[in-house]
Amino acid sequence: MREADTLAFQTKDWSPIPRISRTIPFGYELSPDDPNLLLPNVFELEALEQAKKHLRQYSYRDVANWLSSITGRYISHVGLKKRMEIERSRRTKAHALKNWANRIKEAEAKVEKFEKNRLGAGASIITDS
Repeated sequence: MREADTLAFQTKDWSPIPRISRTIPFGYELSPDDPNLLLPNVFELEALEQAKKHLRQYSYRDVANWLSSITGRYISHVGLKKRMEIERSRRTKAHALKNWANRIKEAEAKVEKFEKNRLGAGASIITDS
């Protein structure tokens, strides 16, 4: 992996997350003010984003070693793989939920259209008599 890749970070808007387990995930650090809040470490998170791209070409072990050497924080190849699988799982779940939400909106629109047509026909019969 080239050294130039380490300098090509594009910062995203990272936000704090609640602490829900004893382990502090890679890319986050404990808040000095609140022990139940994890603050993002932008450099580690951006390096992790770059590592995702490297996984297309290199093994988890190689990428984990690269990530550890760049950030100074150790992450095992198993930990990296677990992190990637969790993110992939969440991404597919979010995609499925968005699709379901769109289908529900379409179904509601069809029901409203049907109800308008049905009520419109019934209303003309009532007014005619």
